[in-house]
Amino acid sequence: MLNREHIINRFISYVTIDTESDPNSNTTPSTEKQWDLANKLVEELKAIGLSDVTIDENAYVMATLPSNVEHDVPTIGFISHFDTSPDFTGANVKPQIIENYDGLDIILNEAENIVLSPSYFDDLLMYKGQTLITTDGTTLLGADDKAGICEIVSAMEFLINNPDIKHGTIKVGFTPDEEIGRGAHKFDVAKFGADWAYTMDGSQVGELEYENFNAAGAKVKINGKIVHPGYAKGKMINSMHYATEFINSLPKKEVPEHTEGYEGFFHLHDMTGKVEQTELQYIIRDHDREKFEARKTLMQKVADDINAKYNREVIELDIKDQYYNMREKVEPVKHIVDIAEEAMKQLDIKPLIKAIRGGTDGSQLSYMGLPCPNIFAGGHNFHGRYEYVPVESILKATQVICKIAELTQERYK
Repeated sequence: MLNREHIINRFISYVTIDTESDPNSNTTPSTEKQWDLANKLVEELKAIGLSDVTIDENAYVMATLPSNVEHDVPTIGFISHFDTSPDFTGANVKPQIIENYDGLDIILNEAENIVLSPSYFDDLLMYKGQTLITTDGTTLLGADDKAGICEIVSAMEFLINNPDIKHGTIKVGFTPDEEIGRGAHKFDVAKFGADWAYTMDGSQVGELEYENFNAAGAKVKINGKIVHPGYAKGKMINSMHYATEFINSLPKKEVPEHTEGYEGFFHLHDMTGKVEQTELQYIIRDHDREKFEARKTLMQKVADDINAKYNREVIELDIKDQYYNMREKVEPVKHIVDIAEEAMKQLDIKPLIKAIRGGTDGSQLSYMGLPCPNIFAGGHNFHGRYEYVPVESILKATQVICKIAELTQERYK
């Protein structure tokens, strides 16, 4: 049996450490405070008895659980990230534990009237009667992806303490800066030494994903010219007006708030502007590679058309690819998904195999030679004050890790 209170305390010890990453930083990790949790994990992995525990100059943490069987078994890995999103503050997280959730509104913060309500977040009703860990309404929680870390560490500890569960060699890895798209950039796949791995970075219980978006980021710089408004006729160029024209030239319904499933989008996530210069930050997403390329082409055409219309380089566009759909790399080794699916079924968890409307470290790692599907970690409403995770989901994910290890060695007897 998993030690429920021990695992809850472990999770809380992680989320109360601020590890927010910074997209404007050029260092790895992007923030010094990520080292706090990375170093803590090193000591904890050593304490529970893992071997070859290392941390490199970029805060990537790796460790090994040696095989306890004599026959050859492929080496598998489990990976999570310890940074939290810069979309919302992760400082001074004060988790709240809601025992035996009754299905009604949860008052996160009475003073500020912040309420987590099933009338808006209907997923809450799936967890009636369970124990929820929430925020106090002023920060994110950090279940993305500290729930994943907690599950991996707890599973390794359980396997060490229960040697009757047979398994091959298992590698664990914890990464910085996943939330800003750099989690796998400096991951040493050769050093990790796994034949395949799983990221524990999904949401709802049962999620099993080996498809994700193709992704790019676009920086749009609009150049204007400031002149005294009283004498501006024929001279002023207001960059914000041209920015509006650019925004309105893209398909208005192909945005996150109007798309689902396999539908792609353009997402304007940041905008700063004055008359002299405006800057727009977009992300471009699509599961289909051809449609993804077409989206980038369309954005470039919009910029070119506006520049041609005004006979000047009003708009400078810089598009950079971020990651690609892992399906291309995972399908040839589909048995690694099948093992995870079977593990869930044996634990009476209904597998929910679907495409990720996002990306994980696994999408990049798959293209670096480490096929890496994604498994649920249990949290909901990531990146904001309404984030929560059911304790039962953390326990189930921990059990899935142990069962995957057991089934993998059985498959290769």
